[in-house]
Amino acid sequence: MLLKKLPLSAPPSLGAVRRCLSAQPSTSLKESPELPKTGHEPQVYTTHSYDKITNLRKQYLTPNVTSYYKKPLLIHKGSMQWLFDHEGRRYLDMFGGIVTVSVGHCHPKVNAALEEQMNTLWHTTNIYMHPKIHEYAEKLLSKMPGDLKNVYFVNSGSEANDLAMMIARLYSGNQEIISFRNAYHGASPYTMGLTAHSTWRYPLPGVSNGMIHAMNPDPYSGIWGGKNCRDSPVQTNRHCDCPADQCLASGKYYNELEQVFKYSLPRGKVAAMFAESIQGVGGTVQYPKGYIKRAAELVRANGGLFVADEVQSGFARTGEHYWGFEGHDIVPDIVTMAKGIGNGFPIGAVVTSRKVAEVLSQALHFNTYGGNPLASAVGIAVLDVIDEEGLQKNALDVGTYLLKGLDKLRDKYDVIGDVRGKGLMIGVELVSDRETRQHLSAPHFVEIWEMCKDMGVLFGRGGLNANVLRLKPPLCVTRSDAEYALTVIDFACETFLKKRKRGCRKN
Repeated sequence: MLLKKLPLSAPPSLGAVRRCLSAQPSTSLKESPELPKTGHEPQVYTTHSYDKITNLRKQYLTPNVTSYYKKPLLIHKGSMQWLFDHEGRRYLDMFGGIVTVSVGHCHPKVNAALEEQMNTLWHTTNIYMHPKIHEYAEKLLSKMPGDLKNVYFVNSGSEANDLAMMIARLYSGNQEIISFRNAYHGASPYTMGLTAHSTWRYPLPGVSNGMIHAMNPDPYSGIWGGKNCRDSPVQTNRHCDCPADQCLASGKYYNELEQVFKYSLPRGKVAAMFAESIQGVGGTVQYPKGYIKRAAELVRANGGLFVADEVQSGFARTGEHYWGFEGHDIVPDIVTMAKGIGNGFPIGAVVTSRKVAEVLSQALHFNTYGGNPLASAVGIAVLDVIDEEGLQKNALDVGTYLLKGLDKLRDKYDVIGDVRGKGLMIGVELVSDRETRQHLSAPHFVEIWEMCKDMGVLFGRGGLNANVLRLKPPLCVTRSDAEYALTVIDFACETFLKKRKRGCRKN
């Protein structure tokens, strides 16, 4: 592929890397790549200066509101898969606002639907009827299998999982809920107990009340795993004794789940099990094939409901299917969704059967903004765009191309320990030792991550040790964009390893 020099606006940090390398004998390192072309020209940024915004942020936002990168980006414009900063620099957004921008930044059809609704009706709450929520419910539920034909609209993924927890406990009459270690289901006081990352948990009483975290069935970093485990174009490089097309690890992890039912639950009594179809914040972790289906059967046999958290994996992101749970060959009892449902507009939803939903009639329950006219108009437009523009197929095609390209980079660079995912939900785990799977330390990960940003590509960061590059872009990304992202990762890894080999990197 043709590689050219970056424009003059490239930050000096990359130049410093080049100077360090140029002092060494080898000259094999390629020049850094140039961003693919785009016809969009953003308006000039004319608001507060970078320093002013930085000061306002420090002064008025709570101190837990943190930013990516050593020098945080000031983004002021988006167009489809592109973001633009205050100085006019363009970035390929390979993280989609934390897996939220599904059909593209400022998609014209979604913008038009929102504008039309803004000029018609903003808000009434559901004490009155308005057309959009009913039109939206019908359209959304047409995408759902089985008897998943009732929906309650909320505003976020945490709200959706909050409500699903309450519904499951009311319906089952049981208290205990199971989730996986390494799971992320929200950060509200209720869902914090479901989330099993120490980094996301405050030391509050009652957070873990009725919560049980089962062993995470992770074929790469877990106890068991091998080369036939994942429903993905790319498998782990772990050695195993599994016959072709069989995963013995799945049964071993399932046996561990059975132990939870034997020793940690009242006999035959569980309220629910929550599972992301592919773990998101935890680093794009996929489970062994067949595990989730057996887990759902076990939960139901013990009086509980199986809840699929589709906040990140839903709405065609996995490519092969519209919903991530379809890849596990199940129909859940409850499905929670948010993020990509609104392309950046705050929408969430809980979908279940009429039979299960009836428990909400036991008392008054109300959400002021859930299903409001603006949100419903946006939600309808998002569903239309996914279908009209063939974004599910695009997610499969471009995502598979990315995964196979990343697999080649794993063969090339020892710093890449694992590549995993489906469609446009991809993780690249960086390690310091491929044999032990020891995670790459934060400072060294940041070196690679910052280089990618300096070359105009924004990746997410995930995993308990924050050593996983998260590739979850808007579903409109092209193969040309994917090629560029691969080139950038290639360049960054080569630069990092050459620098380490020659002693330029500080330890």
